Amino acid sequence: MKRISIFDTTLRDGEQAPGNTMSPAQKLELALKIEALNVDFIEGGFPASSSAEFETARLLSQALTRASFVSFCRAQRSDVEIALDAGGVSGRHGLQILATGSDLHLEHKRRISRADAIREVVETVEFARTQGVTLISVGIEDASRGDESFLRELVEQSVAAGASTVVVADTTGYSTPTQYGDLIRKVRHWAPEPVRIATHCHDDFGLALANAVAGLQAGADEVQVTLGGIGERAGNTSIEELVGLFHYKRDEFGLYTDVRLEGMYDAYTTLRQIIGLEEPRNKAIFGKYAFSTAAGIHQQGVLRNPSTYEYVEPAQFGRERSMLIARHSGRSVLRHLLDQLGAEVDEQHLDALYRTYITDRREGDCEDLHVLQARLREALAIAA
Repeated sequence: MKRISIFDTTLRDGEQAPGNTMSPAQKLELALKIEALNVDFIEGGFPASSSAEFETARLLSQALTRASFVSFCRAQRSDVEIALDAGGVSGRHGLQILATGSDLHLEHKRRISRADAIREVVETVEFARTQGVTLISVGIEDASRGDESFLRELVEQSVAAGASTVVVADTTGYSTPTQYGDLIRKVRHWAPEPVRIATHCHDDFGLALANAVAGLQAGADEVQVTLGGIGERAGNTSIEELVGLFHYKRDEFGLYTDVRLEGMYDAYTTLRQIIGLEEPRNKAIFGKYAFSTAAGIHQQGVLRNPSTYEYVEPAQFGRERSMLIARHSGRSVLRHLLDQLGAEVDEQHLDALYRTYITDRREGDCEDLHVLQARLREALAIAA
């Protein structure tokens, strides 16, 4: 059984998506909730980019007591100096140094050669080592579209310079699970243990979770995730999906994490409040109706045994089951409510109530189970 490290980048990659900006105080509030989930690393931001990001690193260095915190840096000595000024040098302050992994990015974005790209990363890693930094990740941007010979040289020289972790980024959601797993196997060969391999997957095709899992099966040790999967464009690997999957499928995969499930929804709720994120209706685990049902056949099963339609249990994630009454609800839920009220009605009366309260509803009109029960009590003149 292998333990997987969880690297949370909600405050950095998650925040840099449109509409997700947070103040240093808000990042601190959220970081403390994320730390309470028992994650291993929290990436606070990019200290060299602004005074607010600098202040965030300073606050995290003072407030976090268990999780290591990580500062994002370009492959520049000055970025390392600023990050260390903000967060200090300690065994719990890591640096994630950005490397350019594809010719497409080298030519059209950076306008530098492969040799220049390797040299800047090596020099920056070596400098960070001289400053006493021991947690150094080299994050290879667009690695999934990189040339194999170039990636191998970049990885091997980064490790030789002192990198402790290599992050393989599928920056654009380009990879399929098979492609990404194959790439991780190659990187694992180029960077043998004790160097750690981390996944960083984006969800442009909805494959971030599948790709991250494929990477772990291929030998990766760590996953970079965000709360609710927020992040650039379609977002990143969702922490709740990944951790939840290994909670339920631990024996099947032979992988596990130490992250606590029950505090996740509270942390996500805090995130939504901070950045004004609308509550999605159908998102896995965190969706508004992820543990709700309005369909009569489903409600009949859940009333008799919740596990009929709940393989994923709401209480595991600090959530509650709910039933909603809508046009697709059936007689079973109506009988359930009447039984709870102690009301005995014949089939003719039941059919009349069914038409009145269920089938004659407007399309899209939903009502909570307890609200309907109160209405039935009033209609049948049953004392509370």
